[in-house]
Amino acid sequence: MALRDAFDAIGCNIGGLAGEILARPAFAVSTTKKTVNLFAVSVQELGFDTDAVSLAAIYDRARQLGFGLAAAEVAPQLRLQYFDQPVGEFLIVGMEPIKTWSGVPVILNVANGGAGLLLIGQDGAADAEFPVTSRFVFVRDNEVVPAQG
Repeated sequence: MALRDAFDAIGCNIGGLAGEILARPAFAVSTTKKTVNLFAVSVQELGFDTDAVSLAAIYDRARQLGFGLAAAEVAPQLRLQYFDQPVGEFLIVGMEPIKTWSGVPVILNVANGGAGLLLIGQDGAADAEFPVTSRFVFVRDNEVVPAQG
């Protein structure tokens, strides 16, 4: 798989759940080059002031504020382009969850845990709870750019 080769080339580790998601038929890479505007916001910046918030509530509030969910392919593309990510930063990509082979919904996280760049998966259930300090990446105003070839 081209994505795995690209991750190997930059020395990026792929977590078990993320690897499974990348191999699922539901994970697709567009054949059209697109430019997307990404916005990273904390759950607190979305207007929540409780300790933890469900994924469904986070997504609902993001939509109310004009943000959209990213295509699943945004996570690995971001990981391949964001080399100077600060240590300790974890960016959860706001996306429709993809189910593992066993049916567990997973979303992707672009991270630098201190031991290198990572692409990991995490609980994508609607009732999964996230601390208000969690940062999500959403999209706004997608524009299609003709593929160069």
